[in-house]
Amino acid sequence: MTTQQALFKFLQPEGWKPASGYANGIMAEGTPIFLGGQIGWNGQQVFESDDLIDQIKQTLENIREILATAGAKPEHVVRLTWYVVDKKDYTARLREVGEAYRSVFGRHFPSMTMIQVADLVEDQAKVEIEATAVLPRAE
Repeated sequence: MTTQQALFKFLQPEGWKPASGYANGIMAEGTPIFLGGQIGWNGQQVFESDDLIDQIKQTLENIREILATAGAKPEHVVRLTWYVVDKKDYTARLREVGEAYRSVFGRHFPSMTMIQVADLVEDQAKVEIEATAVLPRAE
């Protein structure tokens, strides 16, 4: 049994079509970690690109770095909430979104929600992602 299997129980109601690219629900045990919304700028709060895909990748890398300060990894994430300012750009580029996601988080797909918003606080931001993770308790 892997650490992930011991930590998580993916919730999939009997008879439901499996979710693609996300989980319908996850039950987890351990220490919860709550991350505030992250955007696509670097650690010095500088945007290196105006491109949605570049910002998604940077945002996910930011999440990964913050998790590391708690000893956690992307596979400990149980929930991501995505806020995008342009749903059409997001959906038109789903293949690229998936590639950017997998390059940082691998094939770990937690519960996810994507919401289109009118704007984000930082004018240059195209995406903001909140994360919740659960770190296994030390034995």
